[in-house]
Amino acid sequence: MTRRRSKKNKSGSHGYGSSKKNRGAGNKGGRGNAGRGKKASSKRMTKDGVITLGERGFKSRKPDQNAINLRDIDQRLDNYVEEGLAQKEDGKYFLELSDLGYEKVLGQGQINKEVEITAENFSSSAKSKIEEAGGEAVEE
Repeated sequence: MTRRRSKKNKSGSHGYGSSKKNRGAGNKGGRGNAGRGKKASSKRMTKDGVITLGERGFKSRKPDQNAINLRDIDQRLDNYVEEGLAQKEDGKYFLELSDLGYEKVLGQGQINKEVEITAENFSSSAKSKIEEAGGEAVEE
């Protein structure tokens, strides 16, 4: 059971020693939410819900673009023909990337087949590699 003490027996310092030592915001790490850092109380309540420290990050200004590498096209080309997504005539392949959901061709890897690829964009290395293999890069 707790015992009640009289005002005379209380120190008034709450364990900080002299009351001069525990003044102002500097002793508390700043005013408001300042100085919280990555402590346990890094969550705060807003009208949208609970926001955790470091949750927001940043948003890229670059537009999202679906791209495919030449290496992947070379590996999957025969499968695309079987599925009807690409055509093969006289040993030359014809591929339209908008049907596959891609917008850009990137130049990673090699292409060993003669292909005419139609897409919105090509990287410069992809264009040169396609033309070296005897193919064609057609921009929409």
